Amino acid sequence: MTHIHYVECNTTHEQNFVIDVPIGNHWLLVINKTPAQFWVNGELKEYPAHNAILYCPQQKVYYQACADQFVNDWIRFETNEPYFTESSLPLGVPFFLNDPDYCYKLFELLVIEHNFNRDYKKSSIDCLLRTLFNKLLESYFQVDILPQHYPLLKLRIAIQNHPGDYWTVSKMADYLCISPGYLQNIYKKTFGTSCMDDVINSRIRMAKEYLIHSNQSIAEIASLSGYHNVEHFCRQFKQITGYSPRKFQKHANE
Repeated sequence: MTHIHYVECNTTHEQNFVIDVPIGNHWLLVINKTPAQFWVNGELKEYPAHNAILYCPQQKVYYQACADQFVNDWIRFETNEPYFTESSLPLGVPFFLNDPDYCYKLFELLVIEHNFNRDYKKSSIDCLLRTLFNKLLESYFQVDILPQHYPLLKLRIAIQNHPGDYWTVSKMADYLCISPGYLQNIYKKTFGTSCMDDVINSRIRMAKEYLIHSNQSIAEIASLSGYHNVEHFCRQFKQITGYSPRKFQKHANE
């Protein structure tokens, strides 16, 4: 069971902001959205934005602003859940978040659930905390985070949300202000697939959805999925799924 004492998101402080608690009473999770200094292993160290740091009860808590302002998300809570108390996450040591926007959204939802007494408040908070903790684990155990990781992540989300847009390697490279060759190299290194394979797979996934749940023609579905040539769409669809669009639709309906 977990009890939240306080949770805030997008909290903004002035440049003289300092938190100094020699012995904390509760668990504390802080995510810094701007650069900050943290007391780590007996010394004050500066960390860039998008780090998370978890403190356990009875642990010294010290962090401060190191820019014009300090912006953070934070939650103070009590828990006996093993996924926290027996965690492999470091305590009192910041680590990079590999998907900070996802974590920020979870914090926003936690604030809403905590501040409103709704019927499923406890179970909703539990689900959100478990999801947040999973994201922290994913971040901590990711070996390498390239300097371009966050822009790459936003690019991939844009591709998967809008696969029907006109995507080319050159356009994606311009989006990140890097060369096409370098984009292809770091994209595959980061996500385990090429950027154009991501585009194609996202388009085919969208086409499957239209084929199963709409009554539009093959030509219309091809266009919605980003294909200007129906024959090319049919050829690529069969290459990936093993079916022509028409046979896939018939098989799904049956």
